Amino acid sequence: MTASPPPYPPPPGAAPGGAPRRAHWWRRPWVRYGALITLLTLSGLVILALVREQTGTQGFLVGLGLAVLPVPLLVAAFRWLDRVEPGPWRNLLFSFAWGACAAALIAIVANSFATRWIATATADPSGADTLGATVIAPVVEESAKAAAVLLVFLFRRRDFTGILDGVVIAGVTATGFAFTENILYLGTAFGTDQLTGDSGIASITAATFFVRIVMSPFAHPLFTVLTGIGFGVAALSSDRQRIRRVLLPLGGLLLAMGMHALWNGSTTLGQYGFIAVYAAFMVPAFGLLTWLVVWTRQRELRTVRTELPAYVVAGWLNPAEPFALGSMRARRLARRYARRYGGRAAARSVAEYEAYATSLAFLRHRGRLGRADTDFVTRERQLLLELWHRRSAARPALEHAALVGAPRTPVATPPWAVHGSGYGGYGAHSGYGHPQAPYSHQPYSHQPYGHPYPAHDPNPYRS
Repeated sequence: MTASPPPYPPPPGAAPGGAPRRAHWWRRPWVRYGALITLLTLSGLVILALVREQTGTQGFLVGLGLAVLPVPLLVAAFRWLDRVEPGPWRNLLFSFAWGACAAALIAIVANSFATRWIATATADPSGADTLGATVIAPVVEESAKAAAVLLVFLFRRRDFTGILDGVVIAGVTATGFAFTENILYLGTAFGTDQLTGDSGIASITAATFFVRIVMSPFAHPLFTVLTGIGFGVAALSSDRQRIRRVLLPLGGLLLAMGMHALWNGSTTLGQYGFIAVYAAFMVPAFGLLTWLVVWTRQRELRTVRTELPAYVVAGWLNPAEPFALGSMRARRLARRYARRYGGRAAARSVAEYEAYATSLAFLRHRGRLGRADTDFVTRERQLLLELWHRRSAARPALEHAALVGAPRTPVATPPWAVHGSGYGGYGAHSGYGHPQAPYSHQPYSHQPYGHPYPAHDPNPYRS
């Protein structure tokens, strides 16, 4: 008899008969996406015109060519951090576009207006420039970048589950913002060199490139990541902890503004002020945050290895899978194995299986700690069904990866995985309990990670 998964729960907002309710036109996805794309496109066109007006066409092209250099490296670094539970690319594209277009436009307009108003009110243009750089710019720019993190936090809540999600969204947003800002600074420097006739290492363009692209490409991401951490910790809180969910992002935003103000104000601290701030604050802060996000990444992998054995007991997963899914090396081996024997489609299914299984582990972890949202059961069943649909492609690849790349340790199931956890009694005896162990008809080897398919046929995807 073929095992079948539990019935799929009705989507939120469905009518009693199961038919979805008709949403108002302004709530339809295509309306929201259309409005967002229109907003970002208009912002991009306006900021493009403003930057080109200040730098000239030639300066704009030079600035664009130089400013784009650190972007792939920064995006790749943040994407690497997000490999445990990779978020959808659309969130990253939105974040980068918001930083490069909307946030940059807000910053350039608000900073210029505030600086001119202060200069007119005080009749001190020099003091207005200093105040604008050290006070106005940090507040305006960090608030504008934080808006992207807030939007993802509110409208893509399922993709925003912890600290790393906040770090990635904030970092990519700040990368987009720095990209546009660097075009402006480098293009302006090139225009100045054209007027003075300077070129080579002694030029203002070379000095600007060294400071902004070589020495401090991580400056803006470093500031905004503090805001992202605040949102990430808030995401780990339950809906009942409303004050904490508000104060933590605000605290992160204030820290980002403070560090940004210190960085901008370093130029007013004398000849060596910039070097002192860079060495005493920026580099240590960058190292500390790097350690924090890498430690958080390893902690998330431990969460996967700890939470998923409950679904082994319930029959949804094989004993080898929690360890394979809790090792980045084993995950890579599984995708590589699937691509070798099953092609790109199989590798894609394995990658999706890994992502859904990780989301399931995090969901269960939040539930066990009493931090799950009200849609816990619905979300859990959805994730289990996503795994079920991809099991044929993912299972042999993950078993191979566990055999080759994961530690050969027997599954140690925590007591709560069998007897329930206190959150609605989910676990092996929960309401969703699998009607039949889906893989019970597949014999296992006596070894903890015995090879699941015959030795004479190394291709489990053979039809």
